[in-house]
Amino acid sequence: MHAVSPVSGACQCVATVLNLFFALGVWIAEMKKIRKAVLPVAGLGTRVLPATKAIPKEMLPIVDRPVIEYVVAEALEAGIEHIVFVTGRGKGVIEDHFDRAYELEAILQQNNKQDILHELQQNLPMAGSTSFVRQQAPLGLGHAIWCARDVIGDEPFAVLLPDVLIKAATGCLAQMVEVYEKTGGNIIAVDEVPAADVDKYGMIDPVSQQGNLYQIRAMVEKPAIGSAPSRLKITGRYILQPELFGLLQNQQTGAGGEIQLTDAMARLMQTQDFHALQYQGTDFDCGNKPGYLRAIAHFALAHPELGEAAKHIFEQALDQAK
Repeated sequence: MHAVSPVSGACQCVATVLNLFFALGVWIAEMKKIRKAVLPVAGLGTRVLPATKAIPKEMLPIVDRPVIEYVVAEALEAGIEHIVFVTGRGKGVIEDHFDRAYELEAILQQNNKQDILHELQQNLPMAGSTSFVRQQAPLGLGHAIWCARDVIGDEPFAVLLPDVLIKAATGCLAQMVEVYEKTGGNIIAVDEVPAADVDKYGMIDPVSQQGNLYQIRAMVEKPAIGSAPSRLKITGRYILQPELFGLLQNQQTGAGGEIQLTDAMARLMQTQDFHALQYQGTDFDCGNKPGYLRAIAHFALAHPELGEAAKHIFEQALDQAK
């Protein structure tokens, strides 16, 4: 039996470490960056009629900018390089909003309103970084995501539901991307709700928990109170793998006669890892009237220029309502 020299042993250790670093480098290289996001904006906004009869719900204002602008800002903060808007009839104003308005800019320049001009220009996505694809028929959220398949290609991607605003120090999607870079796979944003409200949302069924990150095995749509697998609701932010498109291609219609995203995700869950991140922040469902009002109040009070005025206005209104 030959003794291993200290030099030989050290070389073997170095080789082992180098192999581990090489394997880690290959894994990181294979895990593609989240570069693209899908924003499904084809919905009719029936829960906030009559306000949305002629105006897309995504263009309803929250203080001094439309809902959709906050969601796009969240995507850009997370490092998204290309945004795919899935649109429908009557949604052309969304495309106009994210385009240059030369006549307006000329008037602002002429009137020396540089601050407003700068704000308009800095909120625009870079040229060539947006696509608009059409969902010809309202066949459900899953179908809307499927409509973006050719633009997304063979890449993992994010989905942001544009009627859900999330107020957070660090954007919800940025929090998810940070987790994705460690775990890979598919990630869903979740938030805890009271036990009395579980029948209003899609809820996750977690297997294990590490801090605010859960591994999940199923999703349950609006479970009866007392039978929910958790109190963690799905909140309108997703990171998904491109294999989802093949499942959506052959997905049968589900609830409401529509192609449901959650049905395809449940099938993908059989072969891929799914995690749920309980993000830090507060969500507002601007697709219904109470949620829209909550968003206006919270964002107005937090506005750097209008916050104090908003507080005074709300206090006056409450006094007068007594």
